[in-house]
Amino acid sequence: MTLMLEEIHQQPQAFARAVEQESAKVFVLAEAIRARQIRQVVIAARGTSDHAATYAKYLIEIYCGVPVSLAAPSVYTLYSTKVDLSGCLVIGISQSGQALDVVQTLHSAQEAGALTACITNVQDSALTKVSDFALYCTAGEELAVAATKTYTTSLMLVALLVAHWSGSSTLLEGLKQLPEQASRVLSVAKTIETVVERYRYIQECAVLARGLNQATALEAALKMTETSYLMAKAYSMADFLHGPIAIVSEGFPCFLYAPDGHAYASMVELAQKLQTRGAEMVIFARSPEILELATRPITIPVEVPESLSPILYILPGQLWANYLSVARGQNPDRPRGLTKVTLTR
Repeated sequence: MTLMLEEIHQQPQAFARAVEQESAKVFVLAEAIRARQIRQVVIAARGTSDHAATYAKYLIEIYCGVPVSLAAPSVYTLYSTKVDLSGCLVIGISQSGQALDVVQTLHSAQEAGALTACITNVQDSALTKVSDFALYCTAGEELAVAATKTYTTSLMLVALLVAHWSGSSTLLEGLKQLPEQASRVLSVAKTIETVVERYRYIQECAVLARGLNQATALEAALKMTETSYLMAKAYSMADFLHGPIAIVSEGFPCFLYAPDGHAYASMVELAQKLQTRGAEMVIFARSPEILELATRPITIPVEVPESLSPILYILPGQLWANYLSVARGQNPDRPRGLTKVTLTR
């Protein structure tokens, strides 16, 4: 078993720890946000953490009604610019807590008088020292280069913060169910291990979702790219129809993430269009309606609110990346030319 696969299967326990150990701190942060009457959020992140930031943008705007922008850290590091972030909540997300450009963004935010917070897996890291509040993934050490459990626990903390900030009991109750649901979703591992053999020679593909699960498409595409060295491009379903769908011809591989919810109907529409073009479709979904359109359906065996679905739907994407890499004769634990911590300025 690869380290990546071991860490994928550690996620149900990591979910439970994150909620149990960080809830009190998240509650205090939510109180501070309300006391400061925060009306703007800026999030700084890179790589996988940037996909967690994408999820945070959707969830905060949907539940809290507060606009969220994703920071361009190069503004602070390359161009040494001062941005007026007073009155904002600025969140840094970095699994290692060592992303220099994210640290610099939060440092500048603190100097401007912003409320700062971070999500990281490493206590006393550089990022925590420029944060008024530090939330920890509590995922345990992650040994594989490709992030799995630190990504999903970052999503857990985002959802926990939004639940407390917005006062959503539905989100809070849903989060409590995720550890058990995650164990059930991971039961698709054997199915995925068998199915990936059909795709071991693909060199390019499109990964598609919409809305909250845009984060899932981005992260699933990155995992395939970094562990199998293929060109996996993530698109919003809406953007894909505005031009990139022209790349699809007979046999072109498309991966669709289509949980139930507001985005579901548009994903069915996309699947129907792709079917007419002869696309090779791997579809991750619960509903039989869209799964019937798939070349290879991957049934997600749980019912989860769309707001929390990115936390569960990336799990089969992680499994897919691991098994595909192994089928191609690669080592998903040690992708060539990559290290666990990437330092950019």
